[in-house]
Amino acid sequence: MFSPSADSLSSLAAAMRDAARRAGDLALPYFRAGEQTAARLWYKGQSSPVTEADIALDTFLKDHLTGLLPEAGWLSEETADDPSRLERSYVWVVDPIDGTRAFASGHPDWAISIALVKAGSPVLGTLLAPIHDRLYEAVLGSGSWCNGERLQLSDKEASATPRVAGPKPLIDRFERKAGRVEHLPKVPSLALRLARVAEGSIDVGLVSHNSQDWDIAAADLILREAGGLLTDLSGAPPTYNKPQPSHGEMIAVASQLHPRAIGAMRT
Repeated sequence: MFSPSADSLSSLAAAMRDAARRAGDLALPYFRAGEQTAARLWYKGQSSPVTEADIALDTFLKDHLTGLLPEAGWLSEETADDPSRLERSYVWVVDPIDGTRAFASGHPDWAISIALVKAGSPVLGTLLAPIHDRLYEAVLGSGSWCNGERLQLSDKEASATPRVAGPKPLIDRFERKAGRVEHLPKVPSLALRLARVAEGSIDVGLVSHNSQDWDIAAADLILREAGGLLTDLSGAPPTYNKPQPSHGEMIAVASQLHPRAIGAMRT
C-alpha cells in the first residue's frame, strides 16, 4: 500500500514529470503554431472542444499513472466519471490538455495538468506547458519549482498597479474597488494562469465559476507551495474529489495580498 513518505512522494513526482514529458511528446505532432490543429476536432455539448490529441493523452496518462499507483482513483476531463473514486484515499486528477481551444487554434498557452489528491487536497502537482518548455511541479511541504528553479513569491506588497489576468468582467469588478490595474491578456489555460501567479508574472489571477478539479488541482499546489493562495471569495481553499468536482468564482494571489485582493472581489 502506498505510504505518503517523503521518499515515496519524491519518487512519484519524478514519475509524474516523466509522464508529463511523454504526454507532451504525444501532443506536439498535432499542434500547429498559429494554425488549426492537425488533430480531428469535435464538440462535447454545445461548445466544449475535444481533439483526438486530448483522447490520446488521456488514454496514455490513465494507463501510465494508474500503473504507478493502482489503488488511486481517477478523475479526468476526458474520461467518464467513475463514482468509485469517492471511496479512494488517493485520486489522480488530470487534464490531458488544459486549454484545448487554444491548442486547437495554434495558441501556445495550453498545458498538461496532473495532480495526486489525498483526502480532498493535492499532495503532488505537475504542469507542463510544452510550447513554452516550462515544467512546473510541487510536492506538499517541499516547495514549488519551474524547470528546476525554486518558485518563491515575494513577501513585499505588489506595485500600485497590480497585473491582473482573467475574464474581463471579473477584472472590471476587481478594478472598481481595488483601483487601477494592468489588464493582462487572458491566459486560455486556467492551470497555466495560476502557475504564472506562482512564478510572479501575474499578481492576481481571477477564475470564473464552474472551473473543474482537473483545471486547478495541480496548479493550486504549485501556487500554494510558492507562497500563494487560491480560494473562493469567502477565503476557503478548494476541496477536491467531491461528487460534483466544480467550483465557484475564485482568486489566486500571493498570500500577503490575499485579504486586500479578496476584499475587492466581494460585492
